[in-house]
Amino acid sequence: MPKSPQQAVTSTFTASAHDAELLEPTAAAVRAAGSALLERYGDVVRYETREELMRALAANDDVALGILRPRLTELRPDARWVEEELEGGALPPGEWWVVDPAEGNVNHLHALPDWAVTATLVRDNQPVLTAVHLPLSGETYTALAGRGAHLDGRPLKVAPTTDLGLSIVATSQARPDENEEVVRQVGSSITAMLFDALVVRTSVPATLHLLNLAAGRIDAFWQFAGARADLLPGALLVAEAGGRVSDAEGRHWTPQSGSFLAAAPGVHAEAVATLSR
Repeated sequence: MPKSPQQAVTSTFTASAHDAELLEPTAAAVRAAGSALLERYGDVVRYETREELMRALAANDDVALGILRPRLTELRPDARWVEEELEGGALPPGEWWVVDPAEGNVNHLHALPDWAVTATLVRDNQPVLTAVHLPLSGETYTALAGRGAHLDGRPLKVAPTTDLGLSIVATSQARPDENEEVVRQVGSSITAMLFDALVVRTSVPATLHLLNLAAGRIDAFWQFAGARADLLPGALLVAEAGGRVSDAEGRHWTPQSGSFLAAAPGVHAEAVATLSR
């Protein structure tokens, strides 16, 4: 039985004053990394094998990480690093930097505009702060647990929509080479939403959909499977903008969950019902 929207996750942890002091230098770090990636952006990068693709992706990652790692390590020297952005599941206790140096990296290689740089500080599996920079637009989205979400300093708020039938919703492919069960879940969920929602958008990466949700431009986002680096920044932004975050069945979401749903409060229950059919 789907749970009520009141049981979905909202932000309950409040960051400390010291955490707040880390937010702007974290945002500055993702902006600097984004500028370096912007210099590499333009022509489509051609590749003929998976190995060539992986080398091109790694080259972008290395450029951004060369800027992010020293800056963020200086901010929190004892925080550990998640080395693989496609990994999911809970983290060991303590502080971690969950960073995607080129979120939407494959889009960058294809000269598509949907890519970003993200950095999220996680403490005992609770996202404390996040900064997401979109180099092409120059926008920087930030959130601090218990203290709101912002776009270049302006407060963000999710949409007041109360009818899924009037909603723009979105989903994303978590990673290439998903197993058959997940692929079929994705396909059936898109079909269900095509019947119930106004418009369904499907593209990568997840973070950009969640930015749009936090800004009130779309009304719901869901995904099956997924990596911490894909979902934690957006989950914090949406929660701090007044949205609801759960799994696809309306239960408490953690990085160990097999599905993810974020929505404006007025359509969360309808979205759960649609995805639970």
